[in-house]
Amino acid sequence: MAIRPERGGDAPTIFALTEAAFRDMPHAEGDEQQLVDRLRADGDLALSLVAEDATRIVGHVAFSPVAISDGSEGWFGLGPVSVWPELQRQGIGSALIKRGIADLRESGGRGIVLVGDPAYYARFGFECDPALRYDGAEPRYFQRLVLEGDAPRGAVNFAPAFSGARSA
Repeated sequence: MAIRPERGGDAPTIFALTEAAFRDMPHAEGDEQQLVDRLRADGDLALSLVAEDATRIVGHVAFSPVAISDGSEGWFGLGPVSVWPELQRQGIGSALIKRGIADLRESGGRGIVLVGDPAYYARFGFECDPALRYDGAEPRYFQRLVLEGDAPRGAVNFAPAFSGARSA
């Protein structure tokens, strides 16, 4: 398996992959595939990685910038992360997340936030932080990973695409 940045012709496959990956997920919003397209259209897809085997794209992860009320810069939101249903639980998503964390750290990113299962994301170093909050999820599911410097304090706003809105 190889991991590489998204290329121009990958968008339709990423759309289909994300739709399939979230189709039967109990906490899915149902529009994760459109979310990736909105992030791309808005210019908010800061890092988009695909995993591919010898014949096709098998996974995808997206990172987008977030705004934090204390003015902290260089923070990103992780998600969605998608793997074809028949290939889930084989380490593809984990490999994509690890590579994304490494790439953001190398490029000077200061941290990453996400909404997700604490038991899963703890393996990458994510943890809940009561000083950092996001009104769109229960606090126990909102987590952060500091890549450099101090943890921010305040409210987090994800890119407009997460609310279904398109930025101007």
